[in-house]
Amino acid sequence: MSLHSIFAPADSKYTIKFIVGWLWKLWKGHRLQTTLNALIGLASVAVNLGKVWAVKHAIDIAAGNLDGSIPAAVAVMAILTLSDFGLNILSIWVKNILGIKAQNRMQQLMLDRILRSEWHGKESRHSGDIINRLEFDVTNVVRFLTETLPATLSTLALFIGAFFFLYSMDKLLALVIIAILPVFMLFSRLYVRRMRKLTRKVRESDSKVQSILQETIRNRMVIKTLESNGEMVNRLEEIHSELRHNVVRRTSFSVWSSFIASFGFSLGYLVAFTWSAFRLANHTLTFGGMTAFLQLVHKIQAPARTLTSLVPEFVSVLTAAERLIELEETPTEEQGDNIVMAAPCGIRFNHVYYRYDEDEGNILEDFSFDFKPGTCTAILGETGAGKTTMIRMVLALIRPQQGSVEIYDADRSVELSALLRCNFVYVPQGNTLMSGTIRENLRLGKLDATDEEMLEALHKSCADFVADLPAGLDTVCSESGGGLSEGQAQRIAIARALLRNRSVMLFDESTSALDPDTEKKLLNNLLADNTKTILFITHRPAIVAYSHQSITIERR
Repeated sequence: MSLHSIFAPADSKYTIKFIVGWLWKLWKGHRLQTTLNALIGLASVAVNLGKVWAVKHAIDIAAGNLDGSIPAAVAVMAILTLSDFGLNILSIWVKNILGIKAQNRMQQLMLDRILRSEWHGKESRHSGDIINRLEFDVTNVVRFLTETLPATLSTLALFIGAFFFLYSMDKLLALVIIAILPVFMLFSRLYVRRMRKLTRKVRESDSKVQSILQETIRNRMVIKTLESNGEMVNRLEEIHSELRHNVVRRTSFSVWSSFIASFGFSLGYLVAFTWSAFRLANHTLTFGGMTAFLQLVHKIQAPARTLTSLVPEFVSVLTAAERLIELEETPTEEQGDNIVMAAPCGIRFNHVYYRYDEDEGNILEDFSFDFKPGTCTAILGETGAGKTTMIRMVLALIRPQQGSVEIYDADRSVELSALLRCNFVYVPQGNTLMSGTIRENLRLGKLDATDEEMLEALHKSCADFVADLPAGLDTVCSESGGGLSEGQAQRIAIARALLRNRSVMLFDESTSALDPDTEKKLLNNLLADNTKTILFITHRPAIVAYSHQSITIERR
């Protein structure tokens, strides 16, 4: 019976060998906590087996079967009990303190991996599903590596130690007790394959629930104005119904499986009790020996029960690992040192073709244009013509299927890649502020920016109102700049871009919420520096009038 045949369902995307290899690489970053938990577990096993011997020893002394001091025997029991208590406290401390650090570290690594991955224009997964994986699947994997594996090691140690202890007292009984294990191994093969499939369905349903909750909360203003509250609640109920159905199926299977396992263990304990009772009646076993028998049988069966109960955890971590591996399928962008070009820079499109899907037409087709250094260009065109696609290409978020896009200065020309993104400032459409203070938002443009630099950037972006707010730069904004008007949020976003201070500035409808006078003043401020190359996606006549040139993108 191979490991793959036990754990890998027929529809698994990855082999068990691949998943175990991925978990092994990940485990190397959590060796400290794993080792500590393993040592605590093994010490606990030694203490527990010592307690069995101590109880037997004390009872036999009290019954007159052994010579010795009862107070001394009780003292040994007390020391072992206190040791067990201390190990439990230490175990809780390690799991909670180091555990949260391990989870945080893995979440950061996974988020960094996602942020460094290539972007293909259309996200294949809902953001709610990704967040669900980063929260629940990361927690599942980390707990498995740092807690479940060490617990499995100590459980096996307890099982082996208790078996040999019992074997030293009664060979036949010890062999009878473990004879049932092959039956459970066969049962586990059927159990794991089915449980893994059911667990995957539950996790997928759970991701759907998080996705619709996240979307509904984010767009609740639109939902309220459309009076679609009931419709969204009904959609949630449909997904909840699917989740409940999958949970019921998994629970029913788990309960039935647990019943079969418990029946087998109870039968084994009854056999051990009957056997030791006959031996006690025949005076071939002391009362202390019978007590030890029953404790040892329990300590053999308890690890076996624990190992059986660990099967769902193994199933769960395989599912969680698969879901996290899927997040790593997208290749990463080119990594390396940033390539800084000398200002002013130009951007050149050379016979560019691009489409998002094979079954759709080209968004850009044989497009060529030179955005010369130090110029301001207004990019016009109807929705869907490809204006935002151009900006994404300039930022190297997507690449042309044919042709090339280059950045050039007086000395050289380089095809655009992620390593050249350091030369750009981008202000997208809409409200792009993060929750937090205005100061924290501005520092995303320049982490070490001083208050003076921030106020100067705010002045240049016509956002002097910030200085008049009661808390000034420390004014707290809620999600998406809540508490500010759209126009105020846009100006702060532009100030953030100005703090970044790069050679090429990209604005995607970034003044749509400004009144004409404020917009003109802002444009005068932006165009005062001839070392910047500016691309404006716009429908605003004022921007066209202020630009050196304009280009109209026709929809294909």
